[in-house]
Amino acid sequence: QVQLVESGGGLVQAGGSLRLSCAASGRTFSRYHMGWFRQAPGKEREFVASISWIGGTIYYADSVKGRFTISRDNAKNTAYLQMNSLKPEDTAVYYCAADTALTVVPSTRVGDYDYWGQGTQVTVSS
Repeated sequence: QVQLVESGGGLVQAGGSLRLSCAASGRTFSRYHMGWFRQAPGKEREFVASISWIGGTIYYADSVKGRFTISRDNAKNTAYLQMNSLKPEDTAVYYCAADTALTVVPSTRVGDYDYWGQGTQVTVSS
């Protein structure tokens, strides 16, 4: 069983920045692909970003390209999402997730991830 603990959400003005973190259990973290997803009220959970186990392959949703950066520190068993130039449309509950499948590249699909954090609220005011 993989456990993920998220932190870093909060309230921020439009144009501001937040850094989310996701701490994973176990010494096998370096072999997991990691992803960030978000879900706004009344909407389906959507892909934000994903990163491969060594960090060499990264995918972003078109809506966040150029503004968000996903990264990981395997020595700390932690994944990050740096969010800059935030917009009100970014308001959502943000989730980190771990993919334990032994695929070469990370997935962008919700159903491919095996473990999820508790979610952290990000609210961007105008």
